[in-house]
Amino acid sequence: MSTLAHWCSRRRFAVVGAWIVALVALAAIALAGGTAFTDGADLPDSESATAYALLAEDGGTPTTSGNIVWKPSGDPAGEMLAKIRTLPGVVDVTEPRVDTGTGTAYATVVLDKDADTAPVTEAALAYDSPDFDVEVGGQAFTELPGASHGTEAVGIIAALVILVLMFRSGWAAALPIVVGVVGVAASLLLVMIASHAVDLAATSLTMGALIGLGVGIDYALFIVNRHRKNLSRGRTITDSIADALDTSGRAVVFAGATVIVALLGMFVVDLGLLTGMARAAAVTVLFTILAAITLLPALLAILGTRVLSKRQQVTSHRPTLSARWADLIDRAPKRAATAALLVIALIAAPVTMMRVGDADASSDPVGTPARAYHDLMAPAFGDGFDASLLLVAQVPDAASSTAFTNLATSLAEVPGVATVAAAGRTVLTVVPETSAQTEETADLVHRLRDEVIPAAERGSGLRVYVGGTTATSIDLSDALLGKLPLYLGLIALLGFLLLAVAFRSILVPLVGALSNLATILVGLGAVTAIFQFGWGSALLGVGSGAPIMYLIPVLIVGVVFGLSMDYQVFLVSRMHEEWAHTRDNRRAIRVGLTETGQVIAAAATIMLCVFASFGFSGERIVSGIGIGLGLAVLVDAFVVRLTLIPALMRLIGRANWSYPRWADRVTPRVSIEGPVLETIKS
Repeated sequence: MSTLAHWCSRRRFAVVGAWIVALVALAAIALAGGTAFTDGADLPDSESATAYALLAEDGGTPTTSGNIVWKPSGDPAGEMLAKIRTLPGVVDVTEPRVDTGTGTAYATVVLDKDADTAPVTEAALAYDSPDFDVEVGGQAFTELPGASHGTEAVGIIAALVILVLMFRSGWAAALPIVVGVVGVAASLLLVMIASHAVDLAATSLTMGALIGLGVGIDYALFIVNRHRKNLSRGRTITDSIADALDTSGRAVVFAGATVIVALLGMFVVDLGLLTGMARAAAVTVLFTILAAITLLPALLAILGTRVLSKRQQVTSHRPTLSARWADLIDRAPKRAATAALLVIALIAAPVTMMRVGDADASSDPVGTPARAYHDLMAPAFGDGFDASLLLVAQVPDAASSTAFTNLATSLAEVPGVATVAAAGRTVLTVVPETSAQTEETADLVHRLRDEVIPAAERGSGLRVYVGGTTATSIDLSDALLGKLPLYLGLIALLGFLLLAVAFRSILVPLVGALSNLATILVGLGAVTAIFQFGWGSALLGVGSGAPIMYLIPVLIVGVVFGLSMDYQVFLVSRMHEEWAHTRDNRRAIRVGLTETGQVIAAAATIMLCVFASFGFSGERIVSGIGIGLGLAVLVDAFVVRLTLIPALMRLIGRANWSYPRWADRVTPRVSIEGPVLETIKS
């Protein structure tokens, strides 16, 4: 790493110029080609996917549908529907269904699969008036979360303020921001270009920005902090940069690699939408690492001693807050560990009641179009009006046809079913009594699949599959949660092995892996409390409590693991460096905590600001990921890394650094503390 640092320092203007040229070239290509994002979430082995496949076998152009609802029924509805029938992409507009009790009516609009729904929405809402309330909704008119809306700017400004307060130097504070933003910008432009070749959702940009900004600013912060300390101790600019990259830079590469591996580990869930997001986020992390180890050394060389504050040359003998905290942990490790475990257990407790599923319009904020549509439809046509289930049958003979007819008749008597209607010779539409996000609707789907349909199929060749948007959401949630334990086990093992290789220890990696799992549970518990229980969700602008979207738990598991590993590496690597010099476990813990405590706390606070800024995006999925990650990182830094880990290591003693001889012989030697420590080891 020192060779790279010297090269970038000597050719500093060429390095900066290369990054500028790369950004301009990527921007030109991205703007010229546009994007080709997709939001499909295929799950080939699910029952709902089989139902859709059977529907597709009937031929015809793939379609989608939504509803136009109005009150009161009557004029000018006829004129409105007649106009909508003539719009491009509209396949059919059904006859209105009227609820005489409330005077509400609606018609279903069937459109080509890829039709633009904006003209339909505009045509319908043009008739909206104080005397004629019109709303649109349903699957065709549901807006999927898209790219970021710029809320991250708030997080960047907050990060800059924190860095200024920490460094007391505008130049030093600006460097992590510049490096993080450049790395993220380059990677997101590449993701936009890659969307033409790889299936990626538009939310991949938001995921990349969310994770990339957090880790990119933090990685640059650790290197800048080490460089400033070196300069204040009298080292030359070039040697200081080389040492910073050879120590903190190595830790950045190691920590970033763990984040990338954790993100790519999401491939075990085998869902294109999710793995696309993981790929985009992994590319972003990679670019932030490259910016930290190439662009940052060049900028440091250009700025010289301007990264130091005016007071930094003044030596102060007063103990820092980190030193006082390290002394407190050293004197009372049992009480510190107990308090930390209680905080973790308290925040993580709600995860035991987490429900995974899709939130429907009933939980959207009051005043939004989706909520207005729901509030107009539900009183007239029931809560389950937009949670229809499609029962698609294979009817090979007369006996199975009779069985299907009998099933259609018996479904009306099933608890939880509001209405049953034929949608073709082999298709039934079942409307639940409850909305899509409720446990009762999920129970109805399982009851149909496990009890009602098998009883109707018995003794005949009939085969019936339950599909529809609600059933698809249930299938996706069940499939992902079924693979979540495997994913958790995989990354826990990965974390253990990586730390064992880095620190040549058994207990340090074991404690680290278990603490990573604890942090993951904290993130999931916080998301459950806020977004499922609704404790503060309205303040975030995402409405009331609802089930947790299936993407959120998997993303939190992968990202939190990687970020937890970051802080574990930065903390323990400094402890390990001191242990290698002194063989004094107690001193190693105190020195490691004292010298990294402030920067870890600042890094976590910055990441909280960046993540929390996405929490106010107004989109439930993005907000859930941002708030979950932000709170998990905050607890991980202050409670887990700066309290629990040093307290446990203090209690364990010298056994922290024990490593079997046979394992030492077969384990590859990877140093993340630099060549000085490598010399000590040899």
